Amino acid sequence: MAGRALNAVALEGPVPRQRRTIRSWAEPWTYLSPTLVLIALLMLVPLVVGIGFAFQNVQILNPFKRGWVGLAHFQAIVRDAIFWRALTNTLWWTFTSLILQFLLGLGLALLLWRDFKGKRIVQALVFLPWAVPSFLSGLTFAWLFNPVVGPIPHWLHALGLLSAPDNILADPALAMWGPITANVWWGIPFFAITTLAALQSIPNEMYEAASIDGAGVFSRFRHVTLAYLVPTIAITLLLRTIWIANFGDLIVVMTGGGPANATQILPSYIFTMAFRKLDFGYASALSLVLLALLFLYAILILQMRKRLRSAF
Repeated sequence: MAGRALNAVALEGPVPRQRRTIRSWAEPWTYLSPTLVLIALLMLVPLVVGIGFAFQNVQILNPFKRGWVGLAHFQAIVRDAIFWRALTNTLWWTFTSLILQFLLGLGLALLLWRDFKGKRIVQALVFLPWAVPSFLSGLTFAWLFNPVVGPIPHWLHALGLLSAPDNILADPALAMWGPITANVWWGIPFFAITTLAALQSIPNEMYEAASIDGAGVFSRFRHVTLAYLVPTIAITLLLRTIWIANFGDLIVVMTGGGPANATQILPSYIFTMAFRKLDFGYASALSLVLLALLFLYAILILQMRKRLRSAF
């Protein structure tokens, strides 16, 4: 049997070089094909369908009016006062939450970077909010801001920050601070974890060399600590900005975009149009606008990352 197999191979001759090249090229793609198919089904197909819906009239309650409308949805967005209010609120919601999360997360990371008694317990407590589901965080803070069952309005009134222990979620001028507070509490561990990991990778020799050169505390922090943290800070800011801008869970759970659209952001507005008014065409157009804005922001941050690295 072995002799017959050798004779068969000898008769066939060596495999042509072109066939070997095609086989070597196709082999890794064959192994990756299940993952690629899964990604296509879960990401690319919904994306293509959503882009198609943005140029069609897709209203569940009016199934017979479905058809191609071209740029009509985008023209309606330009004239939509709620969209511009939601866009302004999205910028406020995103960058206020981002700055507070980053500063508090950086401070916690610097504290946890040092050795002290009970460090492990403090780390577990700091990272605990990240393990809480977002909708549960929203419900919890909605109760905390409710003066009937929650203490926060009474504390703010006692401090003189509120004229009466009212629910700030019902005040258009103050309502946005409720979801921002919940979002900051929920997102601080992300910055603390990533920044702490970057801090632990800084060689101690860099601080020793800076001290020998006469660098002070602030100078060491700027030229050593921040210099090593800039790549991590840039990536975490980029990722977290995109997540916060797409993060409408707390808004939907706590305020539903109210009162009077005072807390309406683009993700919650998209949710309202798609799943409450069942207008998937207009909601898809809003989603494309949000996608384009975040894409431009990502390009801007990646360009700024290079300049920040050279500045430190």
